[in-house]
Amino acid sequence: MKNRILIMMMLLIGMTASAQINMEDTTAQVVSYWEKGEKQNYWVTFDVFKVNGSDTTSRDNLTYDVEITVLTADEKSYTVEWRFKNAVTTSQLPALKNQVPLINGKKIVIKTNELGAFQEVVNWKELKAFMQTAIIKAKKEYQNDPEKDNYFKQIEGEYKTKETIEASAIKEILQFHNFHGGKYKLGEVLEGKTTQSNPYGPQPFDVDITVVLDEINVDEDNFTLRSWQEINKEQLADATFNYLTKSANSMKVKPPTREDVKNLTNETFTSSVVHPTGWMLFTMEIKTVTQGNIKNIEERIIELK
Repeated sequence: MKNRILIMMMLLIGMTASAQINMEDTTAQVVSYWEKGEKQNYWVTFDVFKVNGSDTTSRDNLTYDVEITVLTADEKSYTVEWRFKNAVTTSQLPALKNQVPLINGKKIVIKTNELGAFQEVVNWKELKAFMQTAIIKAKKEYQNDPEKDNYFKQIEGEYKTKETIEASAIKEILQFHNFHGGKYKLGEVLEGKTTQSNPYGPQPFDVDITVVLDEINVDEDNFTLRSWQEINKEQLADATFNYLTKSANSMKVKPPTREDVKNLTNETFTSSVVHPTGWMLFTMEIKTVTQGNIKNIEERIIELK
């Protein structure tokens, strides 16, 4: 998966980048060694599955390209542009087919710290304006779709403020930078807690997280990191129940019972193959929401072209 540009960059950076892999103590560190004007192209695939027991009852797919350009680079930070294009889907799911006109032409500019860890979305006002215009056009394109209003209302909410954009609308970017800034030892299991935005209310969810450096590949000059995240089950059930109850009351239909949302889980697995320059060679994220025998699965793969 290494393209010529990345190989040349590796040779130019030399010992500085290679120092991220230390075989003496079997550690690896994810740090961005990027230069202003540097550019990489990635292919993104997004699959949505529904599984009942052992049977996959549906599968839908969305693909698009991302061009990532380093706009500025100094000793304290990087400014990076993500430009989205060539979105394609054959799905009839509103969550996928309505995304096509919203993805093409979208530009997100972010700032990271000196290690490459995500800090903020810089052009959030411009992004919000772009999405407002794109949503208006998409509504006209899908005007005969009865489910479009709820979907576009959700998207408008994600792009409402800087905070909602950073929490809900840049999933690819957060996945890409998931491990940046950390130093990891081969085979050592790191466990901790973090928080995640709550789409149903103002209070974030508590999340248990586990991270492990799974492999150091000296011959290929890369390393593989994996992480597992699980949202607090009780908080998830409470938030889901409250949201569904409010929705049912507003639509004047029978509300759910607390029993209807028991045993609800939300888990995310991320696996990334990292080059010592801090660029991802391959990263996959699988989000699984389970209730009883039903699993709703979202899988996103970002691969260097």
